[in-house]
Amino acid sequence: MATDSDTIKHADDDLRPLIDRSLRHPVMFFFTSAAAWLAVALILGIVASAKTHAPEFMGNVGWLVYGKAYAAHLNTLVYGWGCQAAFGVIIWLMARLSRKECRNPGTILLVGHVWNFAVLYGVIAILSGGGTGVPWMEFPAAVWPVLLISYVFIMAGSVVQFRCKEGGHTYISQWYLLGAIIWFPWVFTTANILIFHFNGHPVMDAGINAWFKSTLILLFFVPVGVAAAYYLAPKVTGRPVHSYALAQMGFWALAAIGPWTGMQKLAGAPIPQFLPYVGAAATVLFFIPAVTVAVNILKTVAGHASTVAASPTLRFTIAGIFGLLALGVMGVCLNFPAGLRFSQFSIAGYGFEILAIYGCFSMCSFAAMYFIVPRITRREWLSRRFISWHFYLSAYGVATIVICTIGGGLMQGAAQEYWNMPWSDAATRQYAYGWGTTVSWLFILFANVFFLLHLLLMWARLGRRSQHPTLLHKHHSESPHGPEGDIDEIQAANA
Repeated sequence: MATDSDTIKHADDDLRPLIDRSLRHPVMFFFTSAAAWLAVALILGIVASAKTHAPEFMGNVGWLVYGKAYAAHLNTLVYGWGCQAAFGVIIWLMARLSRKECRNPGTILLVGHVWNFAVLYGVIAILSGGGTGVPWMEFPAAVWPVLLISYVFIMAGSVVQFRCKEGGHTYISQWYLLGAIIWFPWVFTTANILIFHFNGHPVMDAGINAWFKSTLILLFFVPVGVAAAYYLAPKVTGRPVHSYALAQMGFWALAAIGPWTGMQKLAGAPIPQFLPYVGAAATVLFFIPAVTVAVNILKTVAGHASTVAASPTLRFTIAGIFGLLALGVMGVCLNFPAGLRFSQFSIAGYGFEILAIYGCFSMCSFAAMYFIVPRITRREWLSRRFISWHFYLSAYGVATIVICTIGGGLMQGAAQEYWNMPWSDAATRQYAYGWGTTVSWLFILFANVFFLLHLLLMWARLGRRSQHPTLLHKHHSESPHGPEGDIDEIQAANA
């Protein structure tokens, strides 16, 4: 006679393929659109980086001058790639953890197209000279309400699923996902209204913009990446999260610290002096939730070195967690008074942003995609080689970019301290580092061309049929499946 646990397990085995089928088109749309925008962002990043050490590069192309290319690069990276990758991860993870099918996939798909058209219009406006000039908010002021309304429609179903979830337990991944869902419209709306619809002082506008960039990283991109890591590490290794209490502590520490960061960029400006100090202290304290999450995830996968080596999902997850740990360390190094005076007006801030968006969030998002896509397409990834190239080129590229931009930025900042030297001397100090950044972006572009091609083949359902996940080694003794019965799930989906 079957026990209650057996009955629940069989019910879950039947429900998971239904959830995946209901989300197949919205999730694949967001993932594929994000990957395409990432390729555009990388091309623009290469152009902008090249112009820092070779200003004559494409000098006769007016719409690709440095200011336009750099602004389009960052906005495409944030809204084209980052937000859409997060949308796909959020709606799939929340549906799975809540054990609820998606009831409005058509609406999500339609609004997803609206989001993409708004991003496309914004990018064209920037390259045409119609940008606002506010970092990360360069899209024309008419675009942000469209993005906000689209976001509400995309996320509404996930909030309802969480409210109506099965059972009383809330997983730690759901804590982070719900936090990200709520924090994004607060941060996004507040910054846009205060900057574009109130006649405030330009100095305070700069402060609000600095707050916006920092909180968008710490209260949206980081939580989504951490939520994916907390789901994937136990799922693939078959072990529970090392410490649930530690996981909760990390969440509440991030929630308490995140809203106070950003203003340190205005140290010395004519604003209340406690604001930069509070911002610097909060960014330094971000080290606490970063270390908490890193220790918890690494303890969860401890003893499964062969699984980490074989599973693409775990490789990218661990890389993203090390990126999070590096982000916490850089938050300390760059925001103490001794470091802030060298990083405040240099390219070191750009390195910190790339470390957050690509080194932490993107690596965790790639991990989630390698796990999610086979389940919603009912196919397995075609090429182990493509996955390996994607991982190694991405890891090498982002590590080199961070080292070059932060190292070059500190050199540039040190040169700025010599008040009796020409400002051009400070700019030339980072030329060699600029070459390293440009070459590294080329590596990452090469990696993501393979990823986009791989993803398109999967959406076309040309992946191989298999009863086991894609592994980077053909012979592997450990089962890379978690306690929720993924082997049975894949067999049922591919039957």
